[in-house]
Amino acid sequence: MYHFIYNFTMQNTKREIEPELKRCAEYFPVVTILGPRQSGKTTLAKMFFPSYQYVNLEDPEIFALAQNDINEFFNLFKAPLIIDEIQRVPALLNKIQVLVDEKKQNGQFILTGSFQQGLKSAISQSLAGRTAVINLLPYSISELLRIGQNLSKDEYLYQGFMPRHYSENQPVDLLYRSYFQTYVERDVQSLLNVKHKNLFEKFLRLVAGRIGQVVNYESLANDTGVSSTTISEWISILESSFIIFRLEPYFENFTKRLVKSPKIYFYDTGLACYLLGIKNAEQVSRDPLMGNLFENMTVLEILKSQYNKGEEKSLYYFRDSKGFEIDLIIQNGRSIVPVEIKAASTFNAEFTKNLKKFARFAKKAVNPTVIYSGNLECESDGVKYLNFKNCGSLVE
Repeated sequence: MYHFIYNFTMQNTKREIEPELKRCAEYFPVVTILGPRQSGKTTLAKMFFPSYQYVNLEDPEIFALAQNDINEFFNLFKAPLIIDEIQRVPALLNKIQVLVDEKKQNGQFILTGSFQQGLKSAISQSLAGRTAVINLLPYSISELLRIGQNLSKDEYLYQGFMPRHYSENQPVDLLYRSYFQTYVERDVQSLLNVKHKNLFEKFLRLVAGRIGQVVNYESLANDTGVSSTTISEWISILESSFIIFRLEPYFENFTKRLVKSPKIYFYDTGLACYLLGIKNAEQVSRDPLMGNLFENMTVLEILKSQYNKGEEKSLYYFRDSKGFEIDLIIQNGRSIVPVEIKAASTFNAEFTKNLKKFARFAKKAVNPTVIYSGNLECESDGVKYLNFKNCGSLVE
């Protein structure tokens, strides 16, 4: 088995997913790390596997070699090997399958990827049973607290969670302007072959304006000036590129008519704030979408906690046709945890009303919880009150 060593000099940047990464490398010949660009995939892989060769398929010469002569590529770059941005040349996966089957050792290859569409199916075809797949998102609040970044909710929302801001002290406006221009405009538009750049940018800002809302393709199409089919395609690409994710509605055998469309959230609130034109943390608290941004951040923190523990995403929301809603449903085995998310900092018994109503007909519901920005954490009348900085603790 190949040896992997954690570099303890990098203690300040320790990621919560590291135990899961170590476990996967011990039991699989290949580990694939997926996640948004700049979420720390390369840093994590190089830090955790310091003795491995490293190759980046973003390098034009290496990309050309990988495309044109796969055998020569693997003659030059031998396992144990980290291959960055594997989605650039998915044909490498077939050769990796042959190599790992010949050598029969775990931890041979660490692959990273920032675009899911096509890559997941290629992995499932070529590396079925040979690779573990983990998802690395930007920093969680608990990771930032560990390095002394104890911020207000408005600061977290505005600054976002991209590691580069915290490791290099890169100004927020420059970070997200560059991120938008480099990755969103260049990568996504090239994939979509978007002819009208201004329309696509308008679409992105409209999506940010609907953050935390049930997606309406027809409304987005009308406001953007394209067809509903185009909107559906654009949203799928944004999701595959780790720009946005969908929160699906929760279904159970309730005698109610339920909303069946997903909600849309961003993988980083800093990018959402940039698209909304928010210039500083002070503006966040005055923005009409502050509550939606706070909900986005909270849902995202719980998703990060699931991924960091190696779990599949099992988060939903509940809404019936009369508008009765539970902001978040966490599936924990056969039980569900209903969660209401409130940006307010003051304890209010009204926050529990929907949770109690839901519990009367949802028999699987346990541990109803209100997540808010107040510091008082307690249990009142069967409902737990939790500060948003600790919301990851809801994941078992």
